[in-house]
Amino acid sequence: MYAYIKFRMDPSSPAIPVHYNYLIQSAIYAALPEDMAARLHDDGFKSGKRNFKMFALSRLLGRFSLDRTAGTISFPEGTSLVISSPDRAFLLSLINNLLTKGTVRLGQSLFYVEEVRFDEQKAEGEVLAVRTLSPVVVYSTLLRPEGGKYTCYYQPGEREFDRLITANLVKKYEAFYELRPPEGKIKVQPLDRPRLHVTTYKGTVVKGCTCRLKLSGPRELLQMALDAGLGGKGSQGYGCVEKIDRAKAGRA
Repeated sequence: MYAYIKFRMDPSSPAIPVHYNYLIQSAIYAALPEDMAARLHDDGFKSGKRNFKMFALSRLLGRFSLDRTAGTISFPEGTSLVISSPDRAFLLSLINNLLTKGTVRLGQSLFYVEEVRFDEQKAEGEVLAVRTLSPVVVYSTLLRPEGGKYTCYYQPGEREFDRLITANLVKKYEAFYELRPPEGKIKVQPLDRPRLHVTTYKGTVVKGCTCRLKLSGPRELLQMALDAGLGGKGSQGYGCVEKIDRAKAGRA
């Protein structure tokens, strides 16, 4: 399930930091009922040792004004945020509270909630074309020979990318439905050149890519990619994807 939320930025508010993911995530938890926010933040949905929040966030969408010197961004004409989740109770509760309150704060900046639209997007077979609304993050944490850890990020077209995408979607499916998904792997094919994005989340560098993608594999896992996001760190503002027309994507 998708929620498309339109915001209008208070003209007297200061611009927000360019790396605003944590501010949006914090605003979402603040808008939830206290018990739901605590349960989602502390426990989420578990698969083995993994804990999934089961939602993905887009970037703030729309025309913007960027101040590279100050490291801030503003949206004088308004902006939109897309949230996807298989957890309807979470999404409906969040939107109801946002509409009731009518405002949301991102750091020191005030935004007015102007409009909300819901959408159901379905994977209808074993092939799905999507466009990324926030960078898709795929990574492994590896050990250095001399000791210590480092993070290796992968891009579409690399062998590990498909394997990790599949493993992530399998774990999300198991965590949410408490069932094993059908056997099969996800194959990811870029439909245009991936664009690398280097962002920070609470001071940690995160690398991801945006582009249009053709996904092939079990329909249940493709649906989970739509609902809970593609790749890791969805609730931190990554991996939100939107279904596009496959025929148009193929002609582009």
